Amino acid sequence: MNHLVITPILLPLLTGVLLLFLRPFAIDLRRLLSLVAVIVQIGLAIMLLTKSGNGDILTYALGGWAPPYGIVLVADRLAVWMLLITSLLAVFALLHALRGYDIKGRHFHVLFQLQLFGLNGAFLTGDLFNLFVFFEVLLLASYGLLLHGGGRLRTRAGLHFVVINLAGSTLFLFAAGTLYGVLGTLNMADLARQISVLPAEHLGPVKAAGLMLFGVFALKGALLPLHLWLPAAYANTSAPVAALFAIMTKVGAYSILRIDTLIFGSTAGALAGMIDVWLLPLALLTLLVGMLGVLAASALRQQIAYLVVASVGSLLIAFALGSSAGIAAGLYYLPHATFAAGAFFLLADVISSRRGETDDRLQAGVLLTDRRFLGGVFFVLAILIAGMPPLSGFIGKWLTLQAAITHPWMPWILTVTLLTSLLAIIALARTGSVLFYCAEVATAENDNLPTAALFPELLPAGALMLLCLALTVWAGDVDEFARATAAQLLQPEDYMRAVLGSVQSAIAEPSLASTSELAP
Repeated sequence: MNHLVITPILLPLLTGVLLLFLRPFAIDLRRLLSLVAVIVQIGLAIMLLTKSGNGDILTYALGGWAPPYGIVLVADRLAVWMLLITSLLAVFALLHALRGYDIKGRHFHVLFQLQLFGLNGAFLTGDLFNLFVFFEVLLLASYGLLLHGGGRLRTRAGLHFVVINLAGSTLFLFAAGTLYGVLGTLNMADLARQISVLPAEHLGPVKAAGLMLFGVFALKGALLPLHLWLPAAYANTSAPVAALFAIMTKVGAYSILRIDTLIFGSTAGALAGMIDVWLLPLALLTLLVGMLGVLAASALRQQIAYLVVASVGSLLIAFALGSSAGIAAGLYYLPHATFAAGAFFLLADVISSRRGETDDRLQAGVLLTDRRFLGGVFFVLAILIAGMPPLSGFIGKWLTLQAAITHPWMPWILTVTLLTSLLAIIALARTGSVLFYCAEVATAENDNLPTAALFPELLPAGALMLLCLALTVWAGDVDEFARATAAQLLQPEDYMRAVLGSVQSAIAEPSLASTSELAP
């Protein structure tokens, strides 16, 4: 049992509790503690990546209770990859928040750490019910962060956000209850083991539960038609929260990939690949509709929110291919989409703060004093997100198209990918023209707008942009890791063996639905 596995969960939880007690103290102390905790999380993720990079699957049984009866945490390549992406995004979102956003409401840093607690737990848990628990932690913390600072539009978007996600939580409980009623377990490795030898009379209820799970994760990931909550929520919250939320949709995508390769993977018999028939067409439609939203957006933050929806479509197209090359392409594209969206939200905040009453609306506004530098950063991010060569967005889409060459849906994948890339170029070119060229001459009133200290303001966004450039420079190494991760995911026996012991002996045993043999 490796105790390092639980540290990415304990650290933000304990930090959040400590920050709650430190509220009477100076804000600088709380800021320092929160920032140090996130930096340490990056170190923990790197340590876990080093340990799991050779293919080892690390496990931690809480309380020493052996799975499937006890709660187990599992750190494989995929989980650790998600931890690293989350912590890197979080540190720069937090740095941007330290410009004053964290004091516009109560308990920002507590909620920020609890959000990381929920995210890290969702990636590491090996138990379906505890995935539900961490989803609820995410919901509570994200609702508080979404409303941080108040405002009519933010409150309305938050209400829609929480109601829709509560409906998803209810559906999650129905799915988990059905699986437990039929199989007597919610340990994901044990679910995969039992579904592999599932009697024919139980196929119907288990398939229904699996489709309900897919619906829940599609809602979390903003997959069409369950994406309507996202644009308003992301566009109306504060910039650092929107940047952190760039990873939230990836939790849904991660969960879809996890159940599709493990629970309903190659060992699932009649239920193998059960959700594949739904995933690819919905992903294509999500990409297309999301990019149409980008084209029709009337404000920069709204446009970026639709870009997040479109990126979910691109990511799930790669995962839906089901091959090692397709999944690897998605795992390469995932950090690119996350960092680029986070950087764009932070850049939008810097731009809107300089446009006065015009804010981020796509209409002629004031003449930006720093428009050349801001326009340059905008240009690079636009290239990244549109998927133009030679940067990481292009590489991710190219890897996906390569993986889809022999797929029956290749004509549709190629057409939608190229068409939406063209729409992104058109939309972002129009946005750049409006923001940096269609401007009024500066007046005495506009001279009071913030113009100094541009570099510190742009540092978090620039750092995230540099991470995308790093994905380009070291594309070969990242792709090699992604391919190894995809190969591990497509061998669910390794995961089951790491969690439960010998797969062969486990399959030979009778169902564990009975708890008469319960033992610590």
